[in-house]
Amino acid sequence: MARATLDLATMRRFGFLTLPNYSQIATANAIEACRMANYVTGNTAYDWAVVTPDGTPVAASNGYCLTPTLPLAEAGRFDCVFVCGGVDVRHAVDRRMVDALRRLDRQGISLGSLCTGTFALAEAGLLDDYRCAIHWENLAAIREEFPEVAFVDDLFVIDRDRLTCTGGVAPLDMMLALIRARLGRDVASKVSDQFIVERVRGASDHQHRPRPLAGQRVLNQAAALMAENIETPMAMPEVAEALGISRRQLERLFKRHLGTSPADYYLNLRLTRARELLRLTAMAVTDIGLACGFQSSAHFSTAYKSQFGRPPRTDRAVAARPS
Repeated sequence: MARATLDLATMRRFGFLTLPNYSQIATANAIEACRMANYVTGNTAYDWAVVTPDGTPVAASNGYCLTPTLPLAEAGRFDCVFVCGGVDVRHAVDRRMVDALRRLDRQGISLGSLCTGTFALAEAGLLDDYRCAIHWENLAAIREEFPEVAFVDDLFVIDRDRLTCTGGVAPLDMMLALIRARLGRDVASKVSDQFIVERVRGASDHQHRPRPLAGQRVLNQAAALMAENIETPMAMPEVAEALGISRRQLERLFKRHLGTSPADYYLNLRLTRARELLRLTAMAVTDIGLACGFQSSAHFSTAYKSQFGRPPRTDRAVAARPS
């Protein structure tokens, strides 16, 4: 059944459901936007609560806890509950959390996420056929794991009754969009002025791009083309042809400005993606190799060990050890 589009102007009470090791900067930015809206209007335009399934505060990735923290079932009705994620999100999402999210969905409560909290919604099956955002570091991995979800590189996404956002200061941009819808552009501007925000970013702004080399348009295009073709790598003559230059010119550009060959640069991109998938997903090592353009496990293992000093299976075991 198709979900109705939210009337953002009616949203005034938010729950922040914190996962273990959540990003405190992302959560605080969202909460502070609500607080400042109340301050500049002189009214209680927004209400919010920090919640966990049982009311026990959980530590953020910086070791601190937000209090007071309420039990989710006792916090009252919310217009939207944001799942607040951070590092090691896979281990923070257990059966109790999945059940709690599904109950909220059955109650007709809109759901959102901050930073990596999007993983929890996807794991609960609550993002199928939605567009959504997640912190850029997890983007490639989660796309492989949940192909039925349309993950994008936008700062935040409001798709019907799902409001997903990346991390860092991006939740402030999303909340300013909600404030603008409810209280008007003037109030949103006053809030951003209080936080000394020079430019409010929109939902369609991209959260992360490789830093371009100034004045090197063709080289930057080559790097972007390679990043977009990881699973089925392009041959160097294909890359050069797509850019309208010769292979020799392509080789010279990479050597002069990056100190490496285009083939080695491309291989490094693929291996870096493989390392992300090893650390952030439960995908089989063989499947990760295929997803990163390696047609044999032996080739993948050899290239990976040469780059990172140990084979992929060992690297996964090291990453899985509790800190």
